[in-house]
Amino acid sequence: MTEENVRWGVLATGGIAAAFTAALVDLPDAEVVAVASRTESSAKAFAERFGIERAYGDWDALARDADLDVVYVATPHSAHRAAAGLCLEAGRNVLVEKAFTLNSREATELVELARARGGFLMEAMWMYCNPLVRRLKALVDDGAIGEVRTVQADFGLAGPFPPAHRLRDPAQGGGALLDLGVYPVSFAHLLLGEPSDIKASAVLSPEGADLQTAALFSWDSGALAALHCSIVGGTGTSASVTGALGRIDIPDGFFHPERFVLHRDGRDPEEFVLDPADGPRNTLRHEASEVMRALRAGESESPLVPLEGTLAVMRTLDAVRERIGVRYPQEG
Repeated sequence: MTEENVRWGVLATGGIAAAFTAALVDLPDAEVVAVASRTESSAKAFAERFGIERAYGDWDALARDADLDVVYVATPHSAHRAAAGLCLEAGRNVLVEKAFTLNSREATELVELARARGGFLMEAMWMYCNPLVRRLKALVDDGAIGEVRTVQADFGLAGPFPPAHRLRDPAQGGGALLDLGVYPVSFAHLLLGEPSDIKASAVLSPEGADLQTAALFSWDSGALAALHCSIVGGTGTSASVTGALGRIDIPDGFFHPERFVLHRDGRDPEEFVLDPADGPRNTLRHEASEVMRALRAGESESPLVPLEGTLAVMRTLDAVRERIGVRYPQEG
């Protein structure tokens, strides 16, 4: 790592890889120096698009590139364990897209590998790094709405997605839960931690992927969370957290909000709005900046996206899948 820049490698060349690379290009202290794909042609096209120096036609070459400070893994989640593990074994620091892995077993393996190698590892849960979401959590933690009673959140896309699409392909971890439901689940975890009881119901596709899933979580404190995700209906992506003394509403795009409203008993509503200096609401730069801050500080994980929290989310996703009857081919 140079004093000025953190040198990034990007593993995969799909849509989220392009969005994250665009955010890196806009950061003055980030430098994208290498990209890898399963095919050299795809890697070269991506490299030309973003002005990246080195393009590799296989993952191993990127993992062995000692000139990299950190690798961003943006494959489908079915390949996260293999891709991130390859990089960690080679001594690279790694940022892994969410959902972190297919299941908690794979997630535990990656965390144990990172700790054994002394490397940095983080789930790319950009929601946790968002300034407004951090502000909301601070308000809740400071007691602005009292003890949390309920959390509600939804994320749905209208589709339709054909059976061959990765969102419908169980072999790629397809279905609403891992791709979209990870956001409502992570939002509830952010505010309340790991639930003590989980109930869930889903509508499954003929291939065995969940088309939409609803979950009800409960905690020993008496708090409840009602969560929903879908790939067959576009929802408002809204969220709300209610406490004994008030409520916070995020009217849309709760995982990258433009604003939220604090309602407290006996007071006028207070609106909190995204600071223009923080960039557009859909920017991934806060996540990238947190990785670079942690690397410069010599940290092995981020306090904003702690590994124990990632493992807890994966355990919860496993429990939801068990209740709705979704199992991926790789799991036997």
